[in-house]
Amino acid sequence: MRDVTELLADLRQGTLPAVSFVKPDGLLDGHPGYSKWSLYEAFVKNVVDTAQTNAAQWSSTAIFVTVDESGSFYDSGFIQPVDVFGTGPRIPMIAVSPFSLGGRVSHVYAEHSSFVKFIERNWSLGATLSARSRDNLPNPTKGVTDYVPGNMPAIGDLLDLFGSRVTRCPPTKGEGADLPVRGMRGSSRSLMIFEQRREKGQA
Repeated sequence: MRDVTELLADLRQGTLPAVSFVKPDGLLDGHPGYSKWSLYEAFVKNVVDTAQTNAAQWSSTAIFVTVDESGSFYDSGFIQPVDVFGTGPRIPMIAVSPFSLGGRVSHVYAEHSSFVKFIERNWSLGATLSARSRDNLPNPTKGVTDYVPGNMPAIGDLLDLFGSRVTRCPPTKGEGADLPVRGMRGSSRSLMIFEQRREKGQA
């Protein structure tokens, strides 16, 4: 756990670790009742803008922006019974990166364990969290619709957001280790995942 000021310093200096999870504090997390969504947006914008000031680092960085759940808003979308808990209503997730395809909506079924799958596959780690964790599930194949997997249970690894622009790298030897970058086909050296916390049952 580190302070956001250290994150911003790492962004400017090009010293980010390979993977960072970024969570704003309560005032900026967009939670109804004590924060505003516009404050969360401003927080994310500040971090993304700061990331883009270091051109060398930004050229191999991917940022995922998401929330932890729907805040109990109704959603008519399909909910996949991947395990005893299921997944839950859809939530937004935005990929910001020089590698992302941009300007499109992915209909591949994904959820929070997809971030873990992305890390495991992008850096070719060759392992999962456990023998029973969701990152063991296969990537979805097309079912009756683009969003409903034909091979349930299945969870995407988010690599479809980047197309052929991303190739996988060997695992890092330590926090912040440099990864090889191969032009537009290079793997992301730095990954930041934003999670805005929103408590269940509150809208």
